[in-house]
Amino acid sequence: MFETEHRLRVRYSETDKMGFVYYGHYATYFEVARVEALRELGIRYADLEDRGIILPVAEYKVRYHKPAHYDEEIRIVTRVNGLPRASIVFHYKAFNARNDLLTTATTVLVFVDAASRRPMRAPDDVLEAMRKHNLS
Repeated sequence: MFETEHRLRVRYSETDKMGFVYYGHYATYFEVARVEALRELGIRYADLEDRGIILPVAEYKVRYHKPAHYDEEIRIVTRVNGLPRASIVFHYKAFNARNDLLTTATTVLVFVDAASRRPMRAPDDVLEAMRKHNLS
């Protein structure tokens, strides 16, 4: 298992009339946390794309527990439980500064050859980078 944390602050434009973070913004928050988690593993999205590998989201599940508010700092814990094959699963938990659980989510991304648009196995260098962090 690999786990990392990313913090962000809620901007005013991300809130709705009730003063809560608009639900659609969580997908962006989780994307930012996911990109940073991969970076911490030594994997850069841009490098994969330069090699003709894309990672579209195939599935996104989210559960809202409590609202986040303007100017709150949110801590997102991102976890990967094992080595990917043709897809990789990310698990997220978002917390506020009081450590209240705000949101839980899961995304499934598929490794795809950009030219053929067909799924492919995770590249060997990606697997090796993940093994260095004790993923199996």
